[in-house]
Order: sequence, then structure tokens, then C-alpha cells
Amino acid sequence: MKKIKTKQKITLVDVAKEAGVSAITVSRTIRSPHMVSPKAREKVEAAVDALGYVPDAAASALASNRTDVIGLLIPSLTNSVFAEVLRGMYDEIEGTPYSIQIGNYRYSPLTEEKLIRTFLCQKPAGLIVAGLDQTETSRKLLMEASCPIVQIMEFDKGPVDSMIGFSHFEAGAAATRHLIEQGYERIGFLGARMDPRSQRRLAGFRQELKSRGSLSAERTVTTPEASSVGLGAELLRELLVRAPDTDAIFCNNDDLAIGALLEAQRRGIRIPEDFGICGFNDLEISKQLNPGLTSVATPRYRIGGAAIKTIVRSLETDSVTARKRLDLGFEVIPRGSSILNLERKNAQS
Repeated sequence: MKKIKTKQKITLVDVAKEAGVSAITVSRTIRSPHMVSPKAREKVEAAVDALGYVPDAAASALASNRTDVIGLLIPSLTNSVFAEVLRGMYDEIEGTPYSIQIGNYRYSPLTEEKLIRTFLCQKPAGLIVAGLDQTETSRKLLMEASCPIVQIMEFDKGPVDSMIGFSHFEAGAAATRHLIEQGYERIGFLGARMDPRSQRRLAGFRQELKSRGSLSAERTVTTPEASSVGLGAELLRELLVRAPDTDAIFCNNDDLAIGALLEAQRRGIRIPEDFGICGFNDLEISKQLNPGLTSVATPRYRIGGAAIKTIVRSLETDSVTARKRLDLGFEVIPRGSSILNLERKNAQS
């Protein structure tokens, strides 16, 4: 049998010889380019290109006890909310020696637990997880992890390490308060998926109405189904059968709110004269509707960037002082779906 010749693997030492520098300089250029002079970095990069050198991630992890990969666990790749988070992360990580590896646990706590085990076995530089509601086992794994951990998209008590986000409870209460301040009296809630963050928005909604003595269980319509515009229309139809005198709704995301707005318009319901609508997340399309959709703007891009920055700073300083508890807040953005004479109101303010 003819013996097949295999291409000899290019090593870090080969790159060092080609560049005329030490192996340590090559290693630093690959892992921490900011620690190497521009002239030396240029030589190493040219040698890497000429030889086609590919760093051995496994060997690197063995030598340094970690890789240069930052793990990210999110519940959805199709939810547009996380697109802005990812954009913030990738913009912030550019120019660093680190890369991002994504795991999608599809709203399953047990799948998230499995992915946490897998990621930690790969010795990541850091791990970013969405939310604070991991299983007891997942939380223990994160507490014992030897890398920085950042929980994002929420701000509450009891984080594992760093936490960057905002209070969904307070956001839900603020959205409800806005509708009340506009004169609406019989306010309902539409919710889908009802993951822990949505549950907290609902809790804020309920608390605000309960404190005013106007909470009605029949005006809360939720489903475990995934959100969509069509589902928003369907949930509004169900709400109006249950409580036809409802005069406003807070939806746990903009998809549902848009569907509800379109359904109300099909029924000839005047928005906002007879019916007010507030969404959540303030998606781009919400600004383009007629009337524009009132929504709660959340700092998703900033959360993504701050998460990466926190991990990189922690790795560079190797200090607990790099840990963050950062509440980036939210903002209710009033538009025509809930405010009469919006143009006059803006002119007065």
C-alpha cells in the first residue's frame, strides 16, 4: 500500500525562527498582542501568514489552564432581542485576543445545565449566561468555576459573580404606571413564553395595579407558546372575550403588542382614544408603525459590550475588584399607541 505523506505541523517554534524572535514573543503576540511592540508583532504576524500557523487551542489551554474563548449561553438564536446583545459583544471583543462561543439552551434549564458543564470542561476564559434562574446544580457549577462569570439581562439579588442588566419587575411596573397616568383604568396583560424575565414583568404589572385596587385576574392572558405577531392578535381576541371593557394592555414584548395593535385596528378600535397599548423591548419596527408603539426600551447593546469588558478586565487584573453589579436601567418610550395629542405633548416638554 502506498504510504500517504502527511504535512508536517507548523509549531510555535517554527514561527519564532521565521520571525527572528523568541517563542515567548510569538506566544504573547497571539494571546496578548497589546503586550508586544508593534515591530515585533508585525514580524510575528507576517511569519504566521507565511507558514499558515494555526494555534493549538487544546495545548494552549493545558499550558495556561484556560483557552481564549468566552462562552455565551442564551435561550434563543431567533429572538431579535439577543441580536443586539450579540452585536454589543462582538463590537467590544474586536481587537482583543478572545473569541466568543455560543450555546443555545432553548429556554430549557436542564439543557442550560448540560451546556454549562460542557463549556466549563473546555476551560473558557469566561462565561456569560442570560438571567439569574439557573438550576441548583447549574448555580453550584458557576459558583465553583475558575473563570469570571457574568449573568446578563437582569438586575436582582444573589448573582454568582458579576451581574449586568436591569430590573424586569420595575420595568413592568413602570409600563403599567405609564398607562395609568394616561387615564386608562381597566388594564390587561398579554404574555407569551413566560420565561422568568417575563414572569417578573408580569409581577411588576400586578403589583402596580394591586396597589391601586384595580387588579383583575380575568384581564391577564398568557400562554407558553413562543411569541409572534399573530399570537398577539389571538391573545387580544381572547382578552376581549373575557373582559370586553378592557381599555389598555401591557404586552411582555413588542411582537405581541404589534399583533394586538393590528387586531384592534381591524376591529375598528381607536388607538389610543379608546384603547392604549404598551410593548416591551422597543424594537425598530415599533417606531415605524402608525400610530407608533409605546414600548420599554432596554439597553441590550450596552449589556453585551459591558459583559465582555467585565470579563476582559477581570482577566487582565486577576482581581475581584473587576466584578460588577451594573444596573443599566430602562426607559418607557411614549408614542401614539398610548398618548393622545403626542405632538402637542412633545412640544410642551
